[in-house]
Amino acid sequence: MRHSRQSTKAILLAAIFLTFLSALWAQSQPLVQKVEPPNWWVGMAHDPILLLTGENLKKATITSRYAGISITRTQSSADGHYLFAWLRIAPGVVAGKAELDLHTAAGSAKVAFPLEKRVKVAETGKGIHADDVLYLIMPDRFADGDVSNNDPPNSRGHYDRSVPKAYHGGDLKGVQQHLDYLKELGVTAVWLTPWWKNDSNSADYHGYHVTDFYGVDEHFGTLPELREFVAAAHAHGIKVVSDYVANHIGPNHPWATQPPTPTWLHGTPAHHLEPKYDFWPLVDIHSTARDRRPVVEGWFAGKLPDLNPDDPLLGEYLADNAIWWMESAHFDGYRLDTFPYSSREFWGKWHKVVRRCYPQLTSVGEVFNEDPVITSYFEGGREEQGTDSGVTTVFDFPLFGALRGVLLRGEPLTKLVNLLQHDYLYQRPYGLYTFFGNHDIRRFMGEPGATTAKLSAAFSLLLTLRGIPEIYYGDEIAMTGGDDPDNRHDFPGGFPGDAQNAFTADGRTSEQQQIFTHVQQLTRLHKEHVALQQGELVTLASADNYYAFLRCKGYDRLLVVFNASASEQEITLKRADTPIDKITSATALLDARALQVKPDELTVPVAPMSVAIYSLK
Repeated sequence: MRHSRQSTKAILLAAIFLTFLSALWAQSQPLVQKVEPPNWWVGMAHDPILLLTGENLKKATITSRYAGISITRTQSSADGHYLFAWLRIAPGVVAGKAELDLHTAAGSAKVAFPLEKRVKVAETGKGIHADDVLYLIMPDRFADGDVSNNDPPNSRGHYDRSVPKAYHGGDLKGVQQHLDYLKELGVTAVWLTPWWKNDSNSADYHGYHVTDFYGVDEHFGTLPELREFVAAAHAHGIKVVSDYVANHIGPNHPWATQPPTPTWLHGTPAHHLEPKYDFWPLVDIHSTARDRRPVVEGWFAGKLPDLNPDDPLLGEYLADNAIWWMESAHFDGYRLDTFPYSSREFWGKWHKVVRRCYPQLTSVGEVFNEDPVITSYFEGGREEQGTDSGVTTVFDFPLFGALRGVLLRGEPLTKLVNLLQHDYLYQRPYGLYTFFGNHDIRRFMGEPGATTAKLSAAFSLLLTLRGIPEIYYGDEIAMTGGDDPDNRHDFPGGFPGDAQNAFTADGRTSEQQQIFTHVQQLTRLHKEHVALQQGELVTLASADNYYAFLRCKGYDRLLVVFNASASEQEITLKRADTPIDKITSATALLDARALQVKPDELTVPVAPMSVAIYSLK
C-alpha cells in the first residue's frame, strides 16, 4: 500500500508538471491576431510591408511556399506583440489564397494572405481637376440609409439625434441614395469626412479618431457597401475623394499604450508635448527645434496620440494603407487632414510610393491658415528646406478669409483684390481648392449679418474666381449653424421622421429653392465654360465696394462684376490695353442687366450685393 501511495503521488506530480509545461508551451506559442494589410494584388508597382499583431512574435521568421512570394526580411517588436515582414511579389504571380509560415523557437503558425486580381484599374486614382466642383459631406449628418447600423453591437449607446456630439445615423448608403440630388445640383466630386473605424467607447461621429486603419466604422457601413457607394457615384459621373488622417489616432487605439516601435508615436499618454497651432516656426528658416517640435509633435487637442510618420516603418505602413484603400474602393483622390502637422519629408516619401501605383493621383492638403505666405509654403511642386511634399495643392484658406471678411464683416473689396495679387507666391494658384464653408467653422448663414443675398454673392464668386470650388453640404439650401458642432446639423429630409425633405424641390422653402437654383445655374456655367475652369483671371477694375474681373480661355471670355454696396452701381470699365479692348458684344448670363458697349469703355449696371456675369464676344 505504501509503495502504491508513493507511485500515485509521483504520477500526480508528473501530471501537474506536464500540465505546467503544456501551459507554458501554449503561452509561448506564436499567435497572429491581425495582418495589415489584410490582402494585396498581383501586378502592383509596389510590394507591401506586413504588420502582424499578436503574441509571442519575438524573433519570429516567415517563409512562403506560394510560388512567386518571398519574405526578404522580418523585424519583431521587443515585447513580441508585433512583427514586420517585407514581402516580395514577383512579376507574373498568380492570384490566389497565399499562406505564409511563421516560425519561432516555441512553435509555428499559418498566416493567410490573399492575393487578388486588380479590377477597375482605369477608374482608380484619376484625380480631381479644373473642371470639377467638389461637395463636402459628413456621412453621419447627411442621410440615414440603413437604420440597422445606428446602434451597432460593438458601440452601443452612442446614437442619439438629440445630442449634438452623438451619432445621428447617417451612413454610406444614405449618401448613395441621394446621388441624384448631387447630380441635380451639378457637383462632380464628393469628399467624405473619414469613415474609418473609430473609437467604440465614445461618440466620434466625425471620424477623425481612428482606431483601425483598415476598418470601416460600423455606424457607416461595411467595406462592400463602401465599394458599392463609390461604384454608384462613378456611374452618376461623380468622383470620390477620401479623407486621409496621418497625423494622429484616437485615444483608444491599441497603439496609444503599445506602439509597434519605440518611435511610432511622439511621446506617450503620460508624457507628451502640448500642441502648438502656429505654422510660422515651420516656415521660418531662423526658427529653432524648440519652436518647431510642438507643432509637429504636440498631441492634437491635447489628447490625440501623435503619430511619428518619420519612423520609417510607420511611414511605409501609411503609404501601404493609402494604396490599399485606393485599390480596394477605387477612389479618385485624397484630402490630407492636418497636413502641416506631419513633416514634409514624410509626405514627400508617401506621395512617391503611392504614385508608383497611381501616377495621376491628386491630393489636397488642409493648411488651416489665412496667410498666403504660409499656405503657399506647403504647396507641392516646390522644394522648401530641401524637400518637396508632393501634395498636388492645398485648400485656399486665405481666400476663405477674404470672402467672409468682405461679405460678412463689411471689409473693403480691396482685401480680396490684394489677396489675389499674392497669387505669385503659388506654383499653381489656379489649382487651389477654394471654399467659404467647411465642417470646422461656423456656417456662412450662422455668422452675424449674413443674408441670402450675401450667400448668393459668395457662391457667385466661388464659382467664377480661379481655383477648384468646394461646397459644404447644406450651404446650397442656406443651412445655419454656429461653432462646432452646431455647424454640423442633419440635412433636412435625410433621416426618418424629418418634418421637411430639402432633397426635393417640393420640400424646400422658397428661400432654400432660390439659393439651390442659383447654385445650379453657377455649376452649369462652370461646366459649360472652359474659361471658368482653366481661364486666366484678369482684374479690370476695383474699389472698396466693387470688383470687376475677366476669366478668359481662347475665345471663351466671361466678365464678372461684383457690387458689394447696398445700392445699385454703374461701373465703368476702361477698355484700352486690356483683354476687353476688342469685344463687340456682351450677353447676360446670370444676375446681369444689359450693359453698354462703347468704343473706349463698358458701362455695367449691377444690382446691390450682386454679382453680374456676362459672356463677351
